[in-house]
Parts: sequence; C-alpha cells; structure tokens
Amino acid sequence: MARRLNGKVAIVTGASKGIGKAIAKLYAEEGANVLAVFHSDETGATSTLEEIKAAGGEASLLQADVSKKADTEKIAEAAVRIYGRVDVLCSNAGIYPLVKIEEMTEEDWDHVLSVNLKGTFLAVKACLPQMQAQNYGRIVCISSTTGPRTGIPGLAHYGAAKNGIIGFIRNACLELGKYNVTINAVEPGAVLTEGVKDLLDETTIKEIEKEIPLKRMADPLDVAYAALFLATDESKYITGQSIVVDGGLILPELPLRLFE
Repeated sequence: MARRLNGKVAIVTGASKGIGKAIAKLYAEEGANVLAVFHSDETGATSTLEEIKAAGGEASLLQADVSKKADTEKIAEAAVRIYGRVDVLCSNAGIYPLVKIEEMTEEDWDHVLSVNLKGTFLAVKACLPQMQAQNYGRIVCISSTTGPRTGIPGLAHYGAAKNGIIGFIRNACLELGKYNVTINAVEPGAVLTEGVKDLLDETTIKEIEKEIPLKRMADPLDVAYAALFLATDESKYITGQSIVVDGGLILPELPLRLFE
C-alpha cells in the first residue's frame, strides 16, 4: 500500500515528546523525510530520531526556539538544505504552565503567547517563501479545545494563545490559497502525554476519563492521525478549518456520571 506522505518533506516542531513525537514518527512511517525540531529536551529528541530510524524512516534533528524569528528561519533553511524543499509544516511546539490570573505576571503571559501563538506565526512565515516557490504546502497547527471551546483554571494565557491559533488559520487561509497552500488546525482534548502524567495522579486521570464518552484520554497517536490527514493530499480542498480530537469530551451538557 502506498505511503501517504511518500517523498514529502515535513517539519515538526516540539518533536521531542508527546503529540509532536507521535506526529514526527507517523509522518516518517508514512514516507516523509522529517525535520524534528526541539527546544531543550535533547534526550527526548534523540529518542524520537532513533525510533524513526529503527523503523526504517528518515529524519534529522534541529534545536531551535520557535519564539525567535532567526530560529524559525533557521528551521526552514535547514529543511531546504537537507531535503531540498518544505512540503509540510506541523507547528506543534507549545507550553502550558498552570498559573492563576491573580498570580500571573506579565512575563508569564508573554512567554506562553510567544511560544504558542507567536511561534506558530513565525514558523508559518519562515516556511511560506519555499511553499510559494513550490506552489504547494500543507500547514497543520496544533491548537487545543482549551481556549477555542472550553476553559481550565490556571490556563488563561494558554487558552488565549490556542484560540489565537484558530483565528490565525482562518485569516491566513485566505492569503495562502492562491499558492496551493492549505492551513488547518487540530484541537486535542485531554491527551495522556508525559507532561499530563507529571501533572495528574492516577485517581485524577480516572475521574477525567469518566467524563469522556469514549472513556479514555487520548493517546498522542490519536492526535497524530488527524495531523496526518491534514498533511496529505486527501485534505487538499480543506483549509481554514479545525478538527476536534477529544473523544466527545466537550459535548456533554452535564457530567456523564449523573446519567449512569
């Protein structure tokens, strides 16, 4: 069976763990040459690279800070230098420190928006010239249900940034379409990443899963499959849209346990 990204060149930011790692591995499994970008977790990034290589895929690593213009330009340049083009950008890098508004500093706010929202803009802007030259591109931005659809105490800055991503893609698609470049988003719900496991104990995780219609938190791979679809030509007539991947979590009007 033909691999869905065979021969494509894909950049994945935040690829050292969690959702980004799952996306990088799946893109490589589907035939893409992957530039896996990480910020500080070199051990995790190396693990991503080794797992891709062990499965017969092709990937390279690059350390960069997506909140810095020069770094995002370095990312695009590296992809072209190593692999010759940029077909797919998956802007996934993000942070989610819990801070209540009354305790949140201006620096807290700026840091989260700089990485999560500004980083998305800068990565897209850096890759756009190559995509324009090719007259081809698929951009996938990882947003969240937190912000666009729901809220969590302590994540006002995160929710603002993730909601901003949705506004960004809806406007950007109007500019990018003439270059045969699509831009879409994925909105994950509760995903059982390494970071979430560090934040929540097993009892809390089980309580959350009781409120999810599919009765489990998402595996990062569940999100990666949506990001794969939006990176393929199967989605070539979809742009400015977002896919919710949450097992139905946002739909119940009242706690599900009241009806069981």
